[in-house]
Amino acid sequence: MILLIFDSFKGCMSSQEANEACAKGLRAQHDDVEINQIEASDGGEGFLRAMNPDKVLHCHVHDAMMRWTDADFGIKDGKAIIEVAQAVGLGKIEPELRNPLVATSYGVGELMVHAWEAGCREFVVGLGGSATSDCGLGMLKCLRHHAQQRLHQMWYDPFDTSVLRSLKVTLASDVTNPLTGPEGAAHVFAPQKGADPQQVELLERRAVTFANMAAKHQGYDKSRQPGAGAAGGLGYAFMQFMDARMESGAELVLQSNGFDALLKEADLVITGEGASDQQTLMGKLPSVVLDHARKAGVQVVLVSGRVDNRQALLDAGFSKVVCINDGQPRDEDPLDTEVARRRLENAVGKLIHL
Repeated sequence: MILLIFDSFKGCMSSQEANEACAKGLRAQHDDVEINQIEASDGGEGFLRAMNPDKVLHCHVHDAMMRWTDADFGIKDGKAIIEVAQAVGLGKIEPELRNPLVATSYGVGELMVHAWEAGCREFVVGLGGSATSDCGLGMLKCLRHHAQQRLHQMWYDPFDTSVLRSLKVTLASDVTNPLTGPEGAAHVFAPQKGADPQQVELLERRAVTFANMAAKHQGYDKSRQPGAGAAGGLGYAFMQFMDARMESGAELVLQSNGFDALLKEADLVITGEGASDQQTLMGKLPSVVLDHARKAGVQVVLVSGRVDNRQALLDAGFSKVVCINDGQPRDEDPLDTEVARRRLENAVGKLIHL
């Protein structure tokens, strides 16, 4: 049995699409091969589906520009599965409208409120793919509003943030950046969301000010915690006000899908992502898959859209490392979904000899 578990090829193919393209390429050469597919995510887009929830519920929330949008959340073993990108994903905002100075995480709070009203008291939150850089202030504003309504308080009444600590939150991400500093949310991630250098500096000052005020109010500071800078500082808000703990998104997905049990029946694992390099080995999905497979004695092939430092990946333990775009015509757009699917199919069909 061949086990397929691809991360998304960002801007190109979802995890499901990559898995299906790989399966099609395999069956074109070996129509009787047994294939098992697992959708995957490290906490960003696709996290909800990848967690294989018991049920999915639909709701309406605000996107990062405070426009109504459709969103889903899941419930698994009584825990709410929240994918931040469902509410405030960067992909929901037209490029010309992206503005991290304005973008708000309010919709994430709305997702949590919907899950609370559905009976959930524990949350698994996939951080990633957000359009926001507001340090979670929008989310906190929404949760404050909901809590005050339940307590029949007015909007101007003081808000006791200790009520948020009753929530049990696990964060899923592969991001280890702190909230502030040269490796923080503003400097590293805000430019990807449309911020120019001046806006980056303003966002940094906002984050520093908020963190200082929160530390004085609560007597401790979580802004330097690994992952505090995830999703534009949403990680910090969860850690500072809800004492959330961070876990590898890839590990949570593997656990949720019974990956180790499936490995016992597997002869080969094929994994991949949009771009593979030295960073892949720092907790990205393919490296987590490799760690599990090596313990089970199963070989892993890595198939990606771009490959840098191939030898480092081979030295880490991948049996083969393949770039689907090697030797391909330059007059085609490698980020075109149909082109990428076809190249993935062809690369895998040539690669595997059973």
